Amino acid sequence: MTAGGKGGGARVRALVVEDDPGIARSMARGLAGAGYDVQVVATGAQALAAAQADVVLLDLGLPDMDGIEVCRSLRQRGEAAIIVVTARGEEGDRVVALDEGADDYLVKPFGLAELLARIRAVLRRIRPSGPAVYIHGPMTVDPRTRRVTVGGGEIALTPKEFDILECLAADPGRVVTRQELLERVWDANWYGPTKVLDVHVAALRRKLGVPGLVETVYGRGFRLGEVEAEAN
Repeated sequence: MTAGGKGGGARVRALVVEDDPGIARSMARGLAGAGYDVQVVATGAQALAAAQADVVLLDLGLPDMDGIEVCRSLRQRGEAAIIVVTARGEEGDRVVALDEGADDYLVKPFGLAELLARIRAVLRRIRPSGPAVYIHGPMTVDPRTRRVTVGGGEIALTPKEFDILECLAADPGRVVTRQELLERVWDANWYGPTKVLDVHVAALRRKLGVPGLVETVYGRGFRLGEVEAEAN
């Protein structure tokens, strides 16, 4: 299974349990852009009736039942990863949720990049096999160790450069839009200059040293290009 739900393995199924339509839409859009199959429900009853998911993002303030009760029931029913996503930030709430079966606890507001990182971390813990290693031409990208090699030699990347490369490597050939990269690598609410993305991509190309590996698709975004495995 891949780190972002794409690639050679099955796509990761994410269930969003959130009664605020705006937050639910934002989370669903970000997750879908990251390659997850997303189902959204607004109540605890709908969450318990939903199809089996790989990861559940659970709000505690639901209109029909307490989120802790939903968490407890979900844990009894299956092995899905459960991440509580809530405005409740008190230590007592965290302790109760974790004791009742939650795998992680994320307090609103939060950025998409952090949410995706939390999901990857939880899936790594409950599935020891971890995410796939991406191999493309002479390049290998390992999301678990965050190491990149080209032609057998390790390439030192900054965290943002690695995140950009991981987004591209998860689905080689697919055009990842500029907006999607900004949302996934920086934040869903990023309003800064988009030039920052170009600066990081330029640095990434320079460090990888493989012409044509990271392609610009003008007016759309970036993708990994076809390169020979023996390239240096």
